[in-house]
Amino acid sequence: MGELNVEKLIGNPNKAFYIKQLMSDIKALEYMLQNDLFEKDITRVGAEQEFCLVNEEWEPANNADKILKELDKEYFTSELALYNLEINLEPLKLTGECFSTLHKNLNNLLDQVNDVAKKHDTKIMLTGILPTIRTKHLQLSYMTPRKRYIILNEAIKEVRKNDIELHIKGVDELNLKHDSILYEGCNTSFQVHLQIDHENFADTYNWAQAIAGPILSICANSPLLMGRELWEETRIALFAQSVDTRASTFVLNEREPRVGFGNHWAEGSVADFFKDTVVGFRSLITTEFDTDSMTDLENGKIPKLNALKLHNGTVYKWNRLCYGTTDDKPHIRIENRYIPSGPSTSDEIANMMFWVGVMKGRPKEFDNIHTKIDFNDVKNNFFHAARYGMATQFYWNNKLISSQELLLDHFLPMAYRGLYSMKVAPKDAEYYLRIIKHRIQSRNGSRWIVEGFRKLRKDYKTPDALKILCATMYERQEKGYNIDAWLLPRGDEFQIPKDNRKVGERMNIRTITAQENDSMELVLRMMQWKNIHHVPILDKHLDLVGLLTWTDVGKYLENTEKHGQNINKLMKKKLITVMPGTPLEEAKELMQRHKINCLPVVRDKKLVGIITSNDL
Repeated sequence: MGELNVEKLIGNPNKAFYIKQLMSDIKALEYMLQNDLFEKDITRVGAEQEFCLVNEEWEPANNADKILKELDKEYFTSELALYNLEINLEPLKLTGECFSTLHKNLNNLLDQVNDVAKKHDTKIMLTGILPTIRTKHLQLSYMTPRKRYIILNEAIKEVRKNDIELHIKGVDELNLKHDSILYEGCNTSFQVHLQIDHENFADTYNWAQAIAGPILSICANSPLLMGRELWEETRIALFAQSVDTRASTFVLNEREPRVGFGNHWAEGSVADFFKDTVVGFRSLITTEFDTDSMTDLENGKIPKLNALKLHNGTVYKWNRLCYGTTDDKPHIRIENRYIPSGPSTSDEIANMMFWVGVMKGRPKEFDNIHTKIDFNDVKNNFFHAARYGMATQFYWNNKLISSQELLLDHFLPMAYRGLYSMKVAPKDAEYYLRIIKHRIQSRNGSRWIVEGFRKLRKDYKTPDALKILCATMYERQEKGYNIDAWLLPRGDEFQIPKDNRKVGERMNIRTITAQENDSMELVLRMMQWKNIHHVPILDKHLDLVGLLTWTDVGKYLENTEKHGQNINKLMKKKLITVMPGTPLEEAKELMQRHKINCLPVVRDKKLVGIITSNDL
């Protein structure tokens, strides 16, 4: 999609022409399969590295387009958000020192970005979800100003006909409504590509599905979103909801989500798989076409299948099947999309090698795996791994087994066998798989982030703890340490500036509130039990309409005759409020001028927090 000038398909007068191109692509694909035109007897691996750009205070930057102008377009490309970029690594033959070569190439390209980013007072970070992302970073002003992103956003909104609702429940819970797909920009991944034999497509793809859960459990690196502890790999839930085109209705909806794992084992040919995506998902975008694929074949050219690739690019399977060409020969590959970025480049290459090794090391007993393991167990394994990471118990080969036992005793030996069968250099296999082994025996990236965040939260407000956490992650990444060797944050990795602070960085978000029709006794007891001096009052629409202080109600503590009185008559209705972006100095001056000790923090009449003199 990045190479094409796209247009929205809904309401497009050229929709019939696009459908004709799509049908021609399917027909051409079937022809190439039937006439054995696909590349065989070679396996390549490749990867795409997404990464975050942060400013000097470890918050998302908004200058990706400026940095990209100074980078080589052959390797670097934009992403949805202005705080993300992507590196496309050149694919290599799966043999010899391909993994250490990929690692070297990746580090060289990241060094190039670093050199450019420093000129813009920007740093790069490898992490599945940047911990310091807040709702303000999901506004359209942070979307990369490229037509393809704007069109895709409009198309998904038009199909949904509603705002995007985000609901993720883990240790904490996150409920948000948003009007764009920019939540997708929170996610950064290390996407791995493995070329496969089209003749054994179904068995190979099904094996990729079967191993996804256990592989994900050891790679998890995204437990935080907006200061909440959610899933061990929150990207899985976040991405699924951020581009979901299914609107909530009262009608039972059986359609598959656009981002998903699938609902059944793959069957038939590569063409059958792509046909299923055309049947199951509405096309959203189109582009200009110079010729159709069947005409290309008749003229002796291998077609690009641009219409099919465009459609496939808006169907986000966690194991996505991709068509491509190399040296004018078509090939099929699996794109592993569930592995997150980070924590270090060596961890990422180890993740890549582990997956590729297990893919190539499948024991004979797992041939035709669709006849041996129930698909629902495989799907359940994947989402349990996303939720619980290394704490997951997996159903594997009809037995319940811990992640540590499954990975150490079954998957690691498989990976070694698979890599050696492809003549991968033993020193590479030993080096990178040892990283996986050490991680299994210690902790993955998600667990380190959770433990580090909890430690920092004992001494710092959440926004400051998240900044220190990011600074620590950057420091460890720059030194090239693997995650199993990372120490927890000390707390001095970033000195919190005292100037230019905003209310949102100091306010309390876990605020106790009351309703305007509540009784005085209820509010009195709430304040007494929780030892609080300020209670914001909400109406039936949950808008802020008043404020009660202990000064207002404390005098009635012993006067039980007044306890049944409605607080609507006691609360202050002329409120002085601030917004999250209000400077702290301004909030302090407001309190002093009006001789008050508390300010409700609002956004569009909705209470988002409260800041008191104690917080200042």
